[in-house]
Amino acid sequence: MFGCLVAGRLVQTDAVQVASDKFVFNLADYENVNHVVVFMLGTVPFPAGMGGAVYFSFPDPVSGSPVWQLLGFITNDKPSAIFKISGLKIGEGGAHPFGSMAPSASPSVAQVGVSVEALDQLVQQIPVSSAAVSTVDSFLHFTQKMLESLYNFASSFAVSQAQMMPNPTETFIPSSCILKWYENFQRRMSQNPNFWKN
Repeated sequence: MFGCLVAGRLVQTDAVQVASDKFVFNLADYENVNHVVVFMLGTVPFPAGMGGAVYFSFPDPVSGSPVWQLLGFITNDKPSAIFKISGLKIGEGGAHPFGSMAPSASPSVAQVGVSVEALDQLVQQIPVSSAAVSTVDSFLHFTQKMLESLYNFASSFAVSQAQMMPNPTETFIPSSCILKWYENFQRRMSQNPNFWKN
């Protein structure tokens, strides 16, 4: 019903069914994993009005007991999701439907769990914020900050025409050109955040 993928590894489709509505993947050597993809195989859809809450569990460094954190969810309409787990290795666990499962046999094995739940419950749950993968909004924000940084850096070297010393090995670019490029780039990003891919 579900698959799990980590970059550089084979796809896992061998989820262990720990209850009628709960499935768990073991994730060896989780300390070296940054992102995990959880997806439906397409063979069995969720029942109407249901989806899957995706959790990540890792052994607590002190007690060794599993610490579960909600990553997000998948549904028939959104059959896959990618989650960042590299920042989840510390912090408190939250409420989860997996009960008191036995800790993993190895301290470097984590678990990804899928719990089949009602859609109205899924949308009310709040996943850990650090599990979210970059979105277009954060990319736009990064791009704007990068452009501002370039403009500010280049402007810090600005000199007036009277202050310019002749130097045949240097090329001078008017700051108005950089400002115009900055404004054009921002305008194009706001119209189509993926324009730079062409």
